[in-house]
Amino acid sequence: MKLFQCNNCNNIVFFENNFCRKCGCKLGFLEKEMALISLDSKLTEWVLPNQNNSVYRYCENYKHGVCNWLVEANGSKLCKACSLNTIIPNLQTNQNKEKWKKLEVAKHRLIFQLLQLKLPIQSKIVDKESGLSFNFLSKQEATGENKNLMTGHANGVITILLSEADSVLLEKMKKDLDEKYRTLIGHFRHEVGHYYWERLIRDNNQVLEQYRTYFGDERVSYADALDKHYKQGPVQNWQNSFISEYASSHSWEDWAETWAHYLHLMDTLETAYYFGLTVDTRIDNENPIQMEALFDPYQNNNFDKIVDSCIPLYSAINSMNRSMGIADVYPFVISEPVIEKMKFIHQTLKKWAC
Repeated sequence: MKLFQCNNCNNIVFFENNFCRKCGCKLGFLEKEMALISLDSKLTEWVLPNQNNSVYRYCENYKHGVCNWLVEANGSKLCKACSLNTIIPNLQTNQNKEKWKKLEVAKHRLIFQLLQLKLPIQSKIVDKESGLSFNFLSKQEATGENKNLMTGHANGVITILLSEADSVLLEKMKKDLDEKYRTLIGHFRHEVGHYYWERLIRDNNQVLEQYRTYFGDERVSYADALDKHYKQGPVQNWQNSFISEYASSHSWEDWAETWAHYLHLMDTLETAYYFGLTVDTRIDNENPIQMEALFDPYQNNNFDKIVDSCIPLYSAINSMNRSMGIADVYPFVISEPVIEKMKFIHQTLKKWAC
């Protein structure tokens, strides 16, 4: 995630901030400028000179403390990120409110990243055939056919269970499912990967053939493949070709897992770029661990440069975490076949954005 700056006092501010801690100005994210805008804290609507003096106000969900995006006063009450919600949690309980806020933080970061990649983002309410929507559901409150709902994607509808935002249950699921890395942002990135496979790959025969050379044949029975995976475990030596065990279960899951990790790399390197991070080991060795975040990955066409910067960066961050007795931030090994898969994703997105 990039860093932002208060227009009023030049203080560094962050994506989720709704006010500047130095000068007290309100802050709002303006999608058209992809920036946080400083606002008069005494007002509830603002005239923005750079937007033809249009009047802006906060998204309707600002009142719930889950959004700081701006919308035109005479337009939709919800921002692009919030307009994608079809179902939100029951807000009668404070616990649900806190969990929903965590979900929205992850989802807003996802939408920001998709905007940077210039991907199509259309609400399913507007485009029923190819639009995107989010359902945030509690299993305890589900009834009837919804009783067995799971976090997942189906025809543009991404369902995230509220339990994923429960820190205690999250740790239990990590242990029960042997998933060292399980996060909300990871879920969002994985599930939206399934959605964009349908948008970018499925109906483009030329790209689909290229896809199959990297990820295999998606026409293999998905149900049978998952059943085999859960009964027999991952394919032998999965580390040599896949980013995770689950990725080895089926072509679609390989795509979604690799897509999620591609987004991880892009966001991490952008953060490193805005903080001006460098890595240069203080040790005499022929192959020192080195990197210097001198470029914005979203403006870079060379994926080799991106991955060559991220691997040393993750190595340094993992080592810092171990110094504090904390689990690795990125407990994965990126093999050459996985790099080639990510490169395919990067190139596909660059072609789409042209």
